[in-house]
Amino acid sequence: MTALLDLLPVDRRPATTDDFCLEGRTVLVTGASSGIGAAVARLCAELGARIVLNGRDAARLSSVHAELAGDGHVIVAGDLSLEETRESLLNAVPTYDGLASCAGIAALVPLRMANAAHFQKMLDVNFLAPITLTQRLLYKKKLRQGASLVYVTALAAHVSPQAAAAYAASKAALEAASRTLGLEQARSRIRANCVAPGYVQTPMLESLGNSADMSEKFNLTPLGRLAPEDVAGSVCWLLSSASRWITRSTLKMDGGLSIAMRV
Repeated sequence: MTALLDLLPVDRRPATTDDFCLEGRTVLVTGASSGIGAAVARLCAELGARIVLNGRDAARLSSVHAELAGDGHVIVAGDLSLEETRESLLNAVPTYDGLASCAGIAALVPLRMANAAHFQKMLDVNFLAPITLTQRLLYKKKLRQGASLVYVTALAAHVSPQAAAAYAASKAALEAASRTLGLEQARSRIRANCVAPGYVQTPMLESLGNSADMSEKFNLTPLGRLAPEDVAGSVCWLLSSASRWITRSTLKMDGGLSIAMRV
């Protein structure tokens, strides 16, 4: 039976537990110095992947690198919005099997007080940086056939909370672009998906809590706040062959929060 299954194309074989493994794959993780990105890097490594870690803080990247299972992992420190950083990532390894785009910023600014610089910064980091990186990976043929692209967006793109117009818009733009990517690259079986978490206990969320009282929002989540490791599990599933028929989709991971939030 095993021999017969091996004759089937990869996308036609019955699913097995091996499909959840990332053994032998090379995955680029941006925003890997803390929070969701660090959790994704750790879990991908545990599942057998070789990781290329990117983030702006070289010291924190080194700390995450030291925690990773396996070997052969690569650090490329730098701001993803800079061309030189993106080119360094293109040259770090011959090809990639997956991209976990976890880098991002957030700030609470009421729309009436938001200026052009605020909107541009949100777009530069949350939308233009990951999309430009993806474009370069495709153009330089750095993505192997069957590669999986996973972008961490936000529930804000769907429920549009107060004081988050620029942030929500930048994440919504990323989701829209990923759907186009999934369509254009389907012939190469390159998939593009998003994970849109609600409130996740990360340093970025803590900084938002310092600028505004968000306790009422946190308490709206029926299942409680997510941990970075919770999001990492979904990202790694989308990177794996177990999700090989999933593309152009956004997985809302909000613990039931979107039901209670005002739209």
